[in-house]
Amino acid sequence: MMEYRDPDEPIFVISVAARLVDMHPQTLRYYERVGLLKPTRSSGKIRLYSPREIERLRKIARLTNELGVNLAGVEIIMDLTERLENLQREMQRREAELQAEIERLKQELERARGC
Repeated sequence: MMEYRDPDEPIFVISVAARLVDMHPQTLRYYERVGLLKPTRSSGKIRLYSPREIERLRKIARLTNELGVNLAGVEIIMDLTERLENLQREMQRREAELQAEIERLKQELERARGC
């Protein structure tokens, strides 16, 4: 994947996005209509795609072309994947909080023993 400062920054017009993922621009419009994509619109109503959306398109292509998943299945898989990633982030955040609390309690116990 190409590296960008902000993966959510809408920077690619539809023709460039389509070329990056080797799809026809009409396919991207269709994916938007069925709810698989939500490109940003410029003030002139031009669709703009972010690097994150380009990666999403690559995942959609892999699921449909390589694995034979239909678009309804793609939607379910993408939704579940996103939910799983959110849960993993939340779990990592909670784990860090718990580790910090453990360290705090250890230090408190050491101070109490030292008195």
